[in-house]
Amino acid sequence: MTDTRLIVGPFNRVEGDLEIRLDVSDGAVQAAYTNSPLFRGFERILVGKAPEDALTITPRICGICSISQSVAAARALADVAGVAPTPAAEKAAAMLHAVENLADHVTHFNLFFMPDFARPAYTSHPWHADAVARFLAAKGSAIHAAIEARAGLLHIVGLLAGKWPHTLAIQPGGMTRAMTARDKVRIASDLRRFRRYLERNLFGAPLEAFASLSSINELEGWRTGDVGFFLMLASELGLDISGRGAARYLSFGAYPTNEGPLFKRGIWQNGERRDLDSSEIYEDLSRAWMLGESRHPSSGVTVPDELMREDAYSWCKAPRIDGHGFETGALSRQIMDGHPLALALAGEGGVRARIVGRFLETARTQILLERLLSEIDPSGPFMQSVDLPYQGMGEGLVEAARGALGHWVQIRNGVIENYQIIAPTTWNFSPRDSAGTPGPLEAALVGANVKEGEETPISVQHIVRSFDPCMVCTVH
Repeated sequence: MTDTRLIVGPFNRVEGDLEIRLDVSDGAVQAAYTNSPLFRGFERILVGKAPEDALTITPRICGICSISQSVAAARALADVAGVAPTPAAEKAAAMLHAVENLADHVTHFNLFFMPDFARPAYTSHPWHADAVARFLAAKGSAIHAAIEARAGLLHIVGLLAGKWPHTLAIQPGGMTRAMTARDKVRIASDLRRFRRYLERNLFGAPLEAFASLSSINELEGWRTGDVGFFLMLASELGLDISGRGAARYLSFGAYPTNEGPLFKRGIWQNGERRDLDSSEIYEDLSRAWMLGESRHPSSGVTVPDELMREDAYSWCKAPRIDGHGFETGALSRQIMDGHPLALALAGEGGVRARIVGRFLETARTQILLERLLSEIDPSGPFMQSVDLPYQGMGEGLVEAARGALGHWVQIRNGVIENYQIIAPTTWNFSPRDSAGTPGPLEAALVGANVKEGEETPISVQHIVRSFDPCMVCTVH
């Protein structure tokens, strides 16, 4: 195969717009350049607004992870005020947030990732008929079961937050609605139904059995449910070695409480974990159509380069720590939390590892939700009054389904002077920086197989979807 350049995009079954330029030689990707072609301007919209308006505006960034945006905004404003939600409110907000992330994992696997294996490209494989029956877009039995189960799970959000997406229930001082004893009974019923779905369809076994896996050998012995079906495909198609990244992982810590996040925060680099200092984060603008200089997001700017200079190729900034890009997501969270299976997969770091990271987190999150519900005392206060200062700065660091989400706010004269957001896909789909270091997806695509005549290589699609991009969250 001769050297060629492919422009791949737009991608179907991806939230928002995505375009990837591939340099291909000898049937493999030699270099990749990821373009986020949609500039949205939310950070600029917020300037001059009342600080509380962030609670209304930022959830509109995305309909998939709106609770994540709500929690990040509320945490940032609480940080400005120097307060924390009440313990009961923290646990209720953690429940809402975990429900959204859990629903997202199930949606991604069934509706976004697995339908690719029902494509005609795999017709010659003996499992293709099963893939079509279970995962053909809009028709597969697994897809219908997942949609029904997801709707039942999101009933919890309706009970505690009034609606989904774009709830206003989460505030700097807590939750606008207290959980009642009756709510606990109904939520417990919803969680039991969702557990039945997970154990019958996705895992084909008790959740605790999967959550107890501690090695890749044990993982490869899993044969039941749609998890087992995926692992069989992954073995045959080499998804364990496809899309391997740089094995650098980041988590802000999921579900913050006064005692710390329920899933730990930190950085994984050079095969070991270290604590995360958020002051080390900066956004490189070298290859983004943005004006300004690289800064920490607390003092960052979002000024689009309307001339779209030629040495840039994306509206996305490049978040970095110590000159390195970091992958973020469910696998990263589970690595940082120290789960043995996630640690075993940290070095593998390819398509299989990312999908298994979501399986592992799905099982552990369901178990976590059941524990959280039992710990919430309906008689406890769920809200306290918060008076925001006339000026100040704050940050809200949380974990959306796709990874690390940060909000940074600066208030002056009673209004927002600056608001900056780094979303998970900003980390994962960032362009190159001033040193030419590729972003996590760009690095993972190198080596991807490209068959003769392929205009949208199937291997590239698997790698892209393993990161579960949400492009509307990427550029603000």
